[in-house]
Amino acid sequence: MYWISTRHLTSCWIVSTKCQTTLNGHSKSLAVGVVDRLSDMSEIIRANTVLPAVRTPFTVRTADGLTLIGEIARPLDKPTGAILCLHPLPTAGGMMDSHLFKKAANRLPALAGISVVRFNTRGTASDAGRSEGHFDNGVGEGLDLQAMLSYCFDELQLTNLWVVGWSFGTDLALQHAKDPRHKGLILLSPPLRTSTPEQLMYWNSDSRPMIALIPEFDDYLPPAQARQRFSPIEHIELIAVDGAKHLWVGEPSVYRVLSEIVRRVAPERLPLPTQF
Repeated sequence: MYWISTRHLTSCWIVSTKCQTTLNGHSKSLAVGVVDRLSDMSEIIRANTVLPAVRTPFTVRTADGLTLIGEIARPLDKPTGAILCLHPLPTAGGMMDSHLFKKAANRLPALAGISVVRFNTRGTASDAGRSEGHFDNGVGEGLDLQAMLSYCFDELQLTNLWVVGWSFGTDLALQHAKDPRHKGLILLSPPLRTSTPEQLMYWNSDSRPMIALIPEFDDYLPPAQARQRFSPIEHIELIAVDGAKHLWVGEPSVYRVLSEIVRRVAPERLPLPTQF
C-alpha cells in the first residue's frame, strides 16, 4: 500500500458562478452531436464551462431486464482513453449529473481526449431521465455495472477504459468491477460503507492499478482511518488531498480530481489547461 500526501496549487483558478452564454461574440449552443471548436476562443475554464465534445445519450439493458439511462461524451479528435463513472449514493442525491462527473464530461474530452461515460444506476433519476428499477444498496447495482462495462467494450468499442467511483460508486467498483478488460480503479472519497475486508482482499489477486483520493476533511473516512481500513489491499495507492472534503466542492478540488484522473488515463495531456 502506498501513501501519498500532497498539497495542490490553486493560484491558476478563478472561481465564478456566473453563467457564460457567449464566448468572444460566438453563441455557445450545445446539443447532442458535434460541437464546433471556436478557434479564437481563449476563456478561463469555470465551474459551468462546457467544452466541445460529441455527446450522445444511450440506454442499456441489464441481465435482470432493467433499462438504464446514460450518456457518453467523446472527444472531437485524438482519443486517449475513457472513464466509466459510478455516481454517489442515490438516496443522498447522487446521480450521473453529480458535479464532479458532470464537469468531467464537460471538460475532459476537449482537454485530455478522454471519453466520459455516465449513467444512472437502477431507480436513479437526473435531467437525462430515470433508470428503471429501485435502489438496492449496491447489490442489484452490480448487474448495472456489469451491463455498462459490456456496453463500453462491446458497443462503444472503448479502449484504455478506467472505472472511476465516487463515494457509493467506490463500493460498487470494489465489489463488482472485476471485468478483466478495464485498466484499473480510481476511487474518490471511498467510505467503505458496504465493502468487507474479504472483498478488499480479492484485489490482491488482481494486479491492476487502484488509486484512492482521500479528502483531508472527509466526513466518512478521513486519511488516518482510510490507511487502516484499506490495509488489506497491498498495492493500493492512497493519496491524501489537503483541504478537500467528501464532495470535492470548489474549482481547486475539481481541478485536482480531474488532474489525478488524467494522470492515470492520459498522462501526456498534463498539466490540464485552465483556459480554452
